[in-house]
Amino acid sequence: MSLEVRPLHDLFGAEVVGVDATRPMTAEEFAPIMDAFETYSVLLFRGPVMTDAQQIALSEHFGVVQVAFKANQTGGSMFSRQSNINFETNEIFPADHHRMTFLKANMLWHSDSSYMDCGSLCSILASREVPPSGGNTEVVSTRAAYERLPHDLKNRIEDLTVVHSLSYARDKMDMSILTDEQRDAAPPVKHPLVQVNPANGKKSMLIGAHAAFIDGWSEEDSRDLLDELVEHSTPQESIYSHAWQNGDAIVWDNRCILHRATPFESTKYRRHLERTTITDRSWVAAA
Repeated sequence: MSLEVRPLHDLFGAEVVGVDATRPMTAEEFAPIMDAFETYSVLLFRGPVMTDAQQIALSEHFGVVQVAFKANQTGGSMFSRQSNINFETNEIFPADHHRMTFLKANMLWHSDSSYMDCGSLCSILASREVPPSGGNTEVVSTRAAYERLPHDLKNRIEDLTVVHSLSYARDKMDMSILTDEQRDAAPPVKHPLVQVNPANGKKSMLIGAHAAFIDGWSEEDSRDLLDELVEHSTPQESIYSHAWQNGDAIVWDNRCILHRATPFESTKYRRHLERTTITDRSWVAAA
């Protein structure tokens, strides 16, 4: 299989050319894609619109597909639906529907599943139907951001542990968005702030909307540092903003990439993307 990569941004990201991600691949064919993933952190595939089965097949090359959190439209399946469409009626949700509030929560910088014990290796977001404009997905590299940190700040954060919480992130938008049952199903978890890529030894930061506070720190001091790190990571020149086309699929490394959705005319135009979230097999084997 001929594999060509074209950079998406000076700091990270590449479009993979010469690969049809919708067709079956052998482990040997997939190996250079995994190498590119570890190098670039974000990969873009363009091609035909993926079926659910094709997206699962691609996802399983990366690792074990997580079951989506039950608060999502497709919760309990392997898909986390990112859409303003009510698939029972095939109509767009009204502006005041709680699903629209969930979509707004995606506009905060975050890393998928950092509120779970197992965390996540990567996500694959694939378009099924996109609006004519807006609704971009923006991504930044906390690996590149870590490399830009002053030496003394690197030392300061090296051994810190961060408590991640889905409830904390969702309460920023609407404290009624999660039921008590959903809150109980996603208790706070702890992760090292500084992550180390086992393939290349490069360091990054696991931060974003789910990062509630630093273990052992006051809420005020935690917020000061965590907000500073997000701000440091997300200057405009460090952002890759992806304008979706039908058939696009993006893979990003949740260990070192923050992402967010951007607004569009959500009560006028339809937007439907499906996300699979993947856990590293080595973590599953050790758990």
